[in-house]
Amino acid sequence: MSLDTEKTQVDARSGRRWWTLAVVSAAQLLVVLDGTIVNIALPSAQAALGMPDGSRHWAITAYALTFGGLLLIGGRVSGVLGHRRSFLIGLLGFAAASALGGAAGSPELLFGARALQGVFAALLAPAGLSLLSTTFTGRDRGRAFGVFAAVGAAGSAVGLIAGGLLTEYPGWRWCLYVNVPIALLAALGAGLVPADRAIRDRNRGRLDADGTPTTPGTNPAPADRATRDRGRLDVSGALLSLAGFAALVYGFARAESLGWGSARVWTLLAGGLALLAAFVVVESRAARPLLPLHVLRHRARAAAFVAVTLLFIAMFGFYLFMSYYTQTVLGYSPVRAGLTLIVNAVAALAGSVFVAGRLYGRVRPAALIVPGLLAAAAGTLLLTRLTADTPDVFVLYLLPAMVLTGLGLGCVLSPTAGLATEGMRGHDIGAASATYNAAQQVGAALGTALLNTVAAAATAAAVGSTQAAASVHGYTTALAVGGGILLAAAALTAVLLSSRRHGSSHPS
Repeated sequence: MSLDTEKTQVDARSGRRWWTLAVVSAAQLLVVLDGTIVNIALPSAQAALGMPDGSRHWAITAYALTFGGLLLIGGRVSGVLGHRRSFLIGLLGFAAASALGGAAGSPELLFGARALQGVFAALLAPAGLSLLSTTFTGRDRGRAFGVFAAVGAAGSAVGLIAGGLLTEYPGWRWCLYVNVPIALLAALGAGLVPADRAIRDRNRGRLDADGTPTTPGTNPAPADRATRDRGRLDVSGALLSLAGFAALVYGFARAESLGWGSARVWTLLAGGLALLAAFVVVESRAARPLLPLHVLRHRARAAAFVAVTLLFIAMFGFYLFMSYYTQTVLGYSPVRAGLTLIVNAVAALAGSVFVAGRLYGRVRPAALIVPGLLAAAAGTLLLTRLTADTPDVFVLYLLPAMVLTGLGLGCVLSPTAGLATEGMRGHDIGAASATYNAAQQVGAALGTALLNTVAAAATAAAVGSTQAAASVHGYTTALAVGGGILLAAAALTAVLLSSRRHGSSHPS
């Protein structure tokens, strides 16, 4: 029987590949949405639970710390347990943690629930991307990653919109409760996702159980190979990566309140970098590394990680300042401020599905990623012309900026998600997926802290201006830095993808 006939029969038998996309996209929405939805709800939660100003940031930081710090471990665990099983555990755990946070009667319980959300998100995110990568091939892969990227690109904006609506009407607790039905529906849908074994069987003739090339008709991998495939967790690497990412994310988060001149901040950042350097040394010598270093050495994957990290640094600052500008300067309600970002979400969807999704595999990745970064930079830099009393601000500035940044997001996230896992085999898929998600989380944490600190310093330096004018000066200064970061990302990505071998599916 030919490989194409076998593939057709398996697809007809299951008829469920697109269910995989639906449930993975729902999970991606949960993970990304929870990075922003609590921001708008936080003032109400603080008043209801009596949080001190000095500790309220933990409602945000606890999620980022555990999510970013545990992603590499989550990717490895997903490979050991199986991607679908890990996906289900992540969904159900995320739902339980969300319900616990919604019912919290004290700040400590809320912070603990948010940390627990991050734990399960760190398992859920790489498992979902791994399922998508192993399920779709060829032209369908481009369409699938287009939809997946659209959900990720729009998730932050949807979080702000949902946060405003839920906080203003049913109450802040529903910003957490809303995750429960979404997660449970996705978990039910995951029952229709082909099991890991079914996916391997469909791909038989190209890869066996641990990713080694084989031929049709050969027996499954021997028991010793399966045992090796489910080998022990790299404990040293796990602890170093967790501590390193946690120190970096916490350092970035504390920079917002302590300032970049704080010795504590620089101690955390230096310690985080030292721990990650030690992690690289340990991984280079480990028999079963948590992150095989060839995942990072490949030029195309390096380009994907660089592009998505710098994109998230700039865009999380963009969302933060759009929320503050529309509410504190233009006087929008939380709901109207959130709804303003619908334009960005729609543009991201269009860029992911109708541009990147259709062109994926037909053009070089650089032809999507570099223009996408430049479009996002143009939209961000356009807003540097804002003043406290800019006329026709929505039509002349906000609308085109939302369209440009949304299209840029959509055109970047789809091909970078594909490049991050392309050519990966066995457990390497989970490691690459986890690294891609970790790049997003570190970028988001750094962007929020870095650009907010820049804005605060520029606002304080605007002596003699009105409060509104000083605030807008701070926002536009930070947006100029964000635009510069996006331009640098475009240049670096163009260089990394300039090699003729960038499209190779081999890990290197």
